[in-house]
Amino acid sequence: MSSPSIGIVGSETLLGKELRESLRVCSLKPAIQLIGADDEESGKVLLEEEEATMITPLDERNLASADIVMLAGSRESSRKAWSLLEQRNDTPVIDLTRSLEDIGSARLTAPMAGTGSPGSGGPLLIAHPAAIALALFLPRLAPHQPRRIVADIFEPASEYGQPAIDELHQQTMKLFAFQTLPKAVFDTQIAYAMLPRYGADSLHSLAQAELTIERHLASLLASTASPMPSLRLSQAPVFHGYSMSIWVEFDAAVTVEELSADFFVENVEMRGEDEEVPTNVGSAGQQGIAVGDVRADRNNPRAFWFWLTADNLKLSVDNAIQVAETIWVD
Repeated sequence: MSSPSIGIVGSETLLGKELRESLRVCSLKPAIQLIGADDEESGKVLLEEEEATMITPLDERNLASADIVMLAGSRESSRKAWSLLEQRNDTPVIDLTRSLEDIGSARLTAPMAGTGSPGSGGPLLIAHPAAIALALFLPRLAPHQPRRIVADIFEPASEYGQPAIDELHQQTMKLFAFQTLPKAVFDTQIAYAMLPRYGADSLHSLAQAELTIERHLASLLASTASPMPSLRLSQAPVFHGYSMSIWVEFDAAVTVEELSADFFVENVEMRGEDEEVPTNVGSAGQQGIAVGDVRADRNNPRAFWFWLTADNLKLSVDNAIQVAETIWVD
């Protein structure tokens, strides 16, 4: 089978860089075309495995020359790319930015969570990585009949791209120097702080992100026996990777050993008491999710606490590549 040409819109973003690295080692062995998310990227030359690759302009000709287009740039570039491609039914569009969610023909997908064939038609929207992580975790509990679930999700700065990473880094450094903190992204101090919401003038909203996770998770769990959890999203002062503290109450008593036995499946790593506890740092670059530190609730004999971590960028990218593999094989 021939290899496809995959165009990446936004190849220099955090998602774009993760895509470039992962596509180079995936089974498709695609020819990778770098398409600028913004005008200033066009013409820039990147070194890809000792080969020079130029970032081409975001226009209809460059988009149409790709067999599959993946969106990893800004909302504006994603919307522009779709406006140039929406009349072309022969170019699949995979949106990792969730910028096309309001398009009527958009379809949510996450192959790791068992969403099935992506089909054809409108843009294919990769589910929010936190929703994918929970959709990998929650169905494992179904045999033990969970009654109530509460998930505290801790957001990393990388979920909002390089500007958010840079602001967290700069704030951390300037705090030590007793200098004014940059707040262009979060409009508040994020360094060394846990946040339930951002400043009023922030570019982003934890409340909106929480709603997105909840909406996507409900779709991913629709065909499972798992109940929807109550969610709370907070900003953690970390650069990369999700951490989640999840409380589950079951209908009947169950043991840690019985619970753990159901987690030895693909894309889920269960760590026992004698193994290192999963961390967001340790999950960097790792596929799927890691679960550990399973402990009984001392005040409820039918409830347990779980600790879950995942690489947010890799979850999005791995699911996007699986969608591309399905499209190309079909």
